[in-house]
Amino acid sequence: MKTAKRRAFAFATFAIAGLAACENTSSLSLPEDQVMAPGVDLRAAAKQDSSEAVEAGHRLIAAGEYELALRAFNRAALSRGALNAEILSGLGTANLGLGRLGQAEELLRRAVRDDAAQPVDYNNLGVLLMEQGKTNEALQYFRRAFALSNGENIAIRDNLRLVLAKTENSATLEPEKSSEYKLVRRGNSDFIIRPTP
Repeated sequence: MKTAKRRAFAFATFAIAGLAACENTSSLSLPEDQVMAPGVDLRAAAKQDSSEAVEAGHRLIAAGEYELALRAFNRAALSRGALNAEILSGLGTANLGLGRLGQAEELLRRAVRDDAAQPVDYNNLGVLLMEQGKTNEALQYFRRAFALSNGENIAIRDNLRLVLAKTENSATLEPEKSSEYKLVRRGNSDFIIRPTP
């Protein structure tokens, strides 16, 4: 019984001391030469974590690790609390690499509807549409990607040339099965879709 009373007394003493300390914080003054440091900006930390996760996702796609790339892009989306064009495009590209064309199409279409969509997003949707045999619609997206990139992206230009040649020759020649369309990422490396042997 005595130990229970001692514990209660000790707890009450600490609680009163804590309340007294909280009460006097408004009168706390620092010397003029000392600056009070601000707290941690959790939003900036989350943004940095999401940027690292996006970059990891791009690298995993380049390495052919599509499942891990999906996890990285999902982690980035959770950190940011929203899906932007880059994350949607990354998720769509990873799903395309896994052969999930329906999911990839939905995600890439959402990416190009975003105001921050880049030429590579239009290109990657064009590649997906070519995989599905939707040549005319793919041509529109390749043209849009080419125009938005000012013709400077070589992979997008090559894809546009391939699809133009395919549409011009479709009436007279049998379609080529060895055409390679390039997926493009935001960064330094390119992704190429090749027919499976």
